[in-house]
Amino acid sequence: MGKKVFVDLTHPFSAEIPRWPYFVKPVIDSMHTMAKGGVLTQRIDCVQHTGTHADAPRHVMEREFDGKRARYTHEMPVDAYTGDAICLEINIHRWGLIMPEHLEDACQRANIEPEALKGMVVCLNTGMHRKFDDSKEYYHYSCGTGVEAGKWFVKHHVKCVAMDMQALDHPLHTAMGLNGPPKMNLIGNSGKPITVEYAEQFGEAAYAEFEKDAYINLHGQAAYDAKFGDLEEIGCEGTWEPCHKEMLGHGIVGVENLGGDLDKVSGKRFRFYCFPIRWYMGDGSMVRCVAEIDEADINDVPERTYTYCGTGYGPACER
Repeated sequence: MGKKVFVDLTHPFSAEIPRWPYFVKPVIDSMHTMAKGGVLTQRIDCVQHTGTHADAPRHVMEREFDGKRARYTHEMPVDAYTGDAICLEINIHRWGLIMPEHLEDACQRANIEPEALKGMVVCLNTGMHRKFDDSKEYYHYSCGTGVEAGKWFVKHHVKCVAMDMQALDHPLHTAMGLNGPPKMNLIGNSGKPITVEYAEQFGEAAYAEFEKDAYINLHGQAAYDAKFGDLEEIGCEGTWEPCHKEMLGHGIVGVENLGGDLDKVSGKRFRFYCFPIRWYMGDGSMVRCVAEIDEADINDVPERTYTYCGTGYGPACER
């Protein structure tokens, strides 16, 4: 065993950090300054689901699959987000829906059997962390997981899934599409709603995976019940963040916006550390994610730098 080192897997936090489309901007203010009071004391007002953060079951559901009230952050085990881990490198096209075959292919390339994931933290490297920015590319057009991936994680009894994407679900499974009360159906690069763009690019059948009415109209109620019925039975809209609910409803917690030097540990095994604030009745928490790994196992890639300039990776800053 070689020298152990720590690799940061967290996006830097600031008032200008990119944030989910309907979240308010963080406000950071100074109560005391060195010049006036001899100390620096800052205060912050922000959504706890900003930047690299953890989700608790209560964030997305009233009850878990065991019938009990969904748990808050303080009710999760202290090590719920921490443990032996592997980073799976997912090969997926832009805006693609991650399916079990993508996860199994990643396992094969990482030299691990899916059955060996039991009790482990699974980190997903889709490449989206390199695009972290206040942009449609990062939020609207991200790849993402859905109900099949969620059930795959449950089947293989993983402990936690940390994803380098905007959410634990594909963008069209969220309120950015036509799900949940918000149903924002955001406008894409073409000037058309992203739901229309997706159907035009991938076909109506591909789009139907993300909208309850569209799925039932195309495949019928019985097919919908077979795929999403377990979520409906516990009072959840099936196509609204189904991976969130499959995971969290079975006690598998999640981390969103994983980043930092994730490429340094891609395809590797390591110890993953992540601790949310012990927030009483919390629905999630900003976190610091770190990998502890043998120095010799680190991938030889450049260290991640952040220019920010009001956004995440900001190539415009170089002008």
